[in-house]
Amino acid sequence: MNKVLLIDDNSAANDMLSRMVPRFADGPWVLEWADTYATGLKMLLSGRYVVCLLDYRLDDGKDGLQLLREARAAGNTTPTIFLTADTDPTLDEAALQAGAMDFLVKAEFTPRMLARSVRYARKLGDTLEQLRLLATHDALTGLKNRREFERLMAEEWQRCARFQRSFSLVICDIDHFKRINDTYGHAAGDAVLQHVAGLLRGQLRTVDQLARIGGEEFAIIMLETGRDDAVQTIQRLLVLLGESPCTLADHPEPVTVTLSAGLATMPEDADTQQGLFEAADKALYTAKRTGRNRLVTAGGKLAVK
Repeated sequence: MNKVLLIDDNSAANDMLSRMVPRFADGPWVLEWADTYATGLKMLLSGRYVVCLLDYRLDDGKDGLQLLREARAAGNTTPTIFLTADTDPTLDEAALQAGAMDFLVKAEFTPRMLARSVRYARKLGDTLEQLRLLATHDALTGLKNRREFERLMAEEWQRCARFQRSFSLVICDIDHFKRINDTYGHAAGDAVLQHVAGLLRGQLRTVDQLARIGGEEFAIIMLETGRDDAVQTIQRLLVLLGESPCTLADHPEPVTVTLSAGLATMPEDADTQQGLFEAADKALYTAKRTGRNRLVTAGGKLAVK
């Protein structure tokens, strides 16, 4: 079922659009109505709608531009069509700048025009979502990429610094990955990367952030997690990975894959974001130099299994 959200303080608009929307092709289509700014924003942020129809003038002197900007700032990407009785062309441009995908004047659009606009907005929204994923995610593993990791790292650092909270950063590297590529081929190397990514993603909490930040290198931002809890989690993951060999196509024997990992915790191990990354990275190289398949914390301390 395709749900369309109408945010408009005029019940006549709801009556009119309630007759139009269910007649769209490729249904069923359902229109849900919010008659206040606050209710509309809450419903829009729920993410339940394929398209939002947003009126310019809302209750209490507020307007749709303000609501749309607030929704976009909160991360909402629902395709939005701006509706207004005003024919001022500067409003059209302002709506597009705020994030609307189309602009319709109430006295001028027909059911056919509305259906076409909704179809266009939905298609454009899907395309933009794919582009957002390509910009922020690694194509092979589906994990967040280096750029998105750095953005999330900066965001988490600022949040924890403000509220005096801890978080832990783990940098890990697949052991002897070049040997896997040289022995089994690059397709096998890709399969190993996907295997490791899938295991890590399946075992971490949904609030933790996992990224592929290099060829065979991964990073984990563990929210609200001190050193001891982070060590326990990563040790468990290292053991599980060692007990879960990767099955390769065209090779009868599965390949055992292990990780080396370095861990640093804010604020104990660094007083800057770059310092935290460098502390975790240095611990990772200590883990690799001292035998691999192990976790080392900042300061070079081996975390005992």
